[in-house]
Amino acid sequence: MKLGIVSAIFDQSDFKEMIDIAAANGLECVEVACWPKEKASRRYAGVAHLDIENLTEELAAEALAYAASKTITISALAYYPNPLDEDRQKRKAVIEHLYRLIDAAALMKINLVTTFIGRMQTKSVAENLEEMVLVWRPLLDYAEKKGVKIAIENCPMLFSEDEWPGGQNLMTTPKIWREVFKRLDSPMLGLNYDPSHFVWQQIDYIAPLYEFKEKIFHVHYKDIKLYPEKLKDVGVMAEPLAFMRPKLPGLGDVDWGRYVSALTDIGFDGYSCIEIEDKAFEKSYEDVKKSVALSTKYLRNFVG
Repeated sequence: MKLGIVSAIFDQSDFKEMIDIAAANGLECVEVACWPKEKASRRYAGVAHLDIENLTEELAAEALAYAASKTITISALAYYPNPLDEDRQKRKAVIEHLYRLIDAAALMKINLVTTFIGRMQTKSVAENLEEMVLVWRPLLDYAEKKGVKIAIENCPMLFSEDEWPGGQNLMTTPKIWREVFKRLDSPMLGLNYDPSHFVWQQIDYIAPLYEFKEKIFHVHYKDIKLYPEKLKDVGVMAEPLAFMRPKLPGLGDVDWGRYVSALTDIGFDGYSCIEIEDKAFEKSYEDVKKSVALSTKYLRNFVG
């Protein structure tokens, strides 16, 4: 397993400085944020360490060479929007950028894009599954031609009022995964597995690793801390941030020893990236950098 970082947290750094920070912490890979160059609609989005829209062979080679000079591999190109947005103009823009991302991943021989499957917030799961096929079958056909895998993170994207009632990502539970993989039967579609999202949904985050081992293309390390006293007050129907918080690995409720042990059981030897979304370490950019050092030091107990 290679240990790395999701670059979205380095919103104040350009590509080279971001790579430098990863290298200085002894990390081996980076999942590079590649949003379109526009104002972000939410935290940790809108970061573009590679300008995909204007990427040329020369610029791609330059980026790869710089990363290699610091012994850093680019694990994936990351973009986490809502490809099933009910606003058709927003959806169109998202899908167009996903096609560009597939092209860029093929050009750079990274061959992995990390993203969300999306969700129509006001529609049922059944309606979303039907719409998903219409949107994603062409994308996957294109990815297959380009030899690029797509890894879907299992984040519900159901945190703030504007994401209610259904959230913005359908791939949230093992039951839904089975149905998605049945309807979109492609060797290029898999998972970017994040255990933290299962913690607050009260889903076993270990057992699915064994069931879906062939579909795990990429792995995240992000922690979640549940506050039982808050949950008793607001209940499971409340906005999740009313009873939980994202934390640095080791500061929440994920048992990282069990998690990494299961990954070794299934023979996972790919890219695994720390995803930092802990507000306690956002007072300054120096705090952000400190959070990377702390997370890396902790996870090195499990990932050699």
